[in-house]
Amino acid sequence: MSEVKEKPIKPLDEADITLLMRYGRGPYSKKIQDIENDINKLSTDIKTMSGVKESDTGLSQPSYWDLEGDKMMMQMEHPLQVARCTKIINPRTDDAKYMISIKQMAKFVVGLGEKVAATDVEEGMRVGVDRTKYFIQIPLPPKIDPTVTMMTLEEKPDVTYNDLGGCKEQIERLREVVEMPMLHPEKFINLGIDPPKGVLLYGPPGTGKTLAARAVANRTDACFIRVIGSELVQRYVGEGARMVREIFQMARTKKACIVFIDEVDAVGGARFDDGHGGDSEVQRTMLEIVNQLDGFDNRGNVKVLMATNRPDTLDPALLRPGRLDRKIEFGLPDLEGRTQIFKIHAKVMNMDKGIRFELLARLCPNSTGADLRSVCTEAGMFAIRQRRKSISEKDLLDAIEKVIKGLSKFSATNKYMVYN
Repeated sequence: MSEVKEKPIKPLDEADITLLMRYGRGPYSKKIQDIENDINKLSTDIKTMSGVKESDTGLSQPSYWDLEGDKMMMQMEHPLQVARCTKIINPRTDDAKYMISIKQMAKFVVGLGEKVAATDVEEGMRVGVDRTKYFIQIPLPPKIDPTVTMMTLEEKPDVTYNDLGGCKEQIERLREVVEMPMLHPEKFINLGIDPPKGVLLYGPPGTGKTLAARAVANRTDACFIRVIGSELVQRYVGEGARMVREIFQMARTKKACIVFIDEVDAVGGARFDDGHGGDSEVQRTMLEIVNQLDGFDNRGNVKVLMATNRPDTLDPALLRPGRLDRKIEFGLPDLEGRTQIFKIHAKVMNMDKGIRFELLARLCPNSTGADLRSVCTEAGMFAIRQRRKSISEKDLLDAIEKVIKGLSKFSATNKYMVYN
């Protein structure tokens, strides 16, 4: 019996390799796949034995670590101490000196380190100094409380001007103050006037004040800082005023910024003396807001929006022109506004065709936008109870009977209309 001679394996050329990578077929595909699996398994075993694990730190393998070099570097670079440069002596000469103040220690007159230029240091800024000769080694950024930094809105709200019903005139007046100075500043320069920088939004609860501010944040590309009035009421003396200073300090560092203070009556109430000093800290916070609105320092391209439903309680110093130039009232929507609000909610709800929204609006006199939204929600609940997939006109009529007429004793509209 003759021996079967094996055919010699032809070496792979570039065309074969290309076909293998493209289609994964051929006599060599299984062999190449087995080799790749072996390589991956050996690589995993090596990492496991050397103690390297997959992590987000980006650390290299321990064999590349230089612990001794890192220790020597830390010994050579001593930790710095935080100080504040209070004054520059002979600033325009080569022999300039800097007066620094180290908290809870003392004041020193020092020079600059080797890595710092004279133009890097200004009066009032925080600096890092060494612990031996107290030379300035590095300029530091201004200290801002993390709670203040978190007040900045990172993502734009999903509310637009089209989502506001019955507020057409208010939206136009608001856009004149906020958008026009940012988009067309030359109009104000040619006339020689300063654009309004402060707006007070007032009206009963549920009329769209906060919703309008969210629409402004969606419309403009400026940085938007949202503050709740109660957040500025702090426990310790001076903390609320410090937060206000840092909010406006952070706002001035932006190219354009809008500061929205909601429920400003929590800190902006009229000043009075109750004999016990109970509200003295709140009044200090309000005075700092007044100072930042129109004080000695220029406010820059910072617009301020404030919202409240009790404008009668605010301090007159806060309301004067120059601080809050515009007062925009968000009143109860009229018949056309209520019809528009119903249509806005109907866009996102599954309703039957042919619903008479004007009839529904006539059945809801003296109602706010929040009341009408509650009517639509309650109508949806009626449809869910009856296991229907759409809301009928009868559901809306039943909801009006329940919300507008049945719960009228809980409405605060009549009470707050006295103050507006």
